[in-house]
Amino acid sequence: MHDKAGTTNSGYIGYDGARKRFLKFFPNGFQSDGFAAKERDYKIAAKAKLDETAPLEKALDEKGLGEAVLAVFQATNMLSPFEKTRLQDMLRGSHADDFIKASAHFTLDSSEPNLLAMRDVLKPHDNMKWPVVTYLPYLWQPEKHMFLKPQVTKDYAERVGHNFADDYEPQLSLKTYQSLLALADRTAIELKNLKPRDQIDIQSLIWVVGGYQDEREETYP
Repeated sequence: MHDKAGTTNSGYIGYDGARKRFLKFFPNGFQSDGFAAKERDYKIAAKAKLDETAPLEKALDEKGLGEAVLAVFQATNMLSPFEKTRLQDMLRGSHADDFIKASAHFTLDSSEPNLLAMRDVLKPHDNMKWPVVTYLPYLWQPEKHMFLKPQVTKDYAERVGHNFADDYEPQLSLKTYQSLLALADRTAIELKNLKPRDQIDIQSLIWVVGGYQDEREETYP
């Protein structure tokens, strides 16, 4: 089971509440111009850039892709400036090929050894962060992989009553990632009437429900 039997969290809204909150900001749903412009198009553009300059099959064994991958990280605001700065140092250094290769292998085989291989490359750079390790797999295979922004995702999980809020650990572990995928899968099932196309739509919904602030956001038709 991945849902809490009950919750005392004052922010609990359930999946119906999550749907209503998402539609508050995007009343025409995932297929709308507003959603495309605000949440989806720039992620699709980053994916296209990655597929063109550092496609998955090349990333498995080709060297010298550090600058291309760095440009994809810099193409969005999904990582913090602090994370990007440390990534820049790593991707312009001697560890770039190892990180990209480990990310590609994790994309194809989401195993603990492949996750820990990314951790080991990032450790000397003090950048063993979930947004860093989930970004490339999410863009290479958005039908399968999920991007993790921890605080917003934990907040969303609390709101819908999913155990990810308890399962989450800041240390890189397969348990946390599997719980994240379970949260995404459950969300897709519960909100199937909205017709999410992939994990880009699901992750965007999580960001909207968990991160949008009423006083700062508009309605995007």
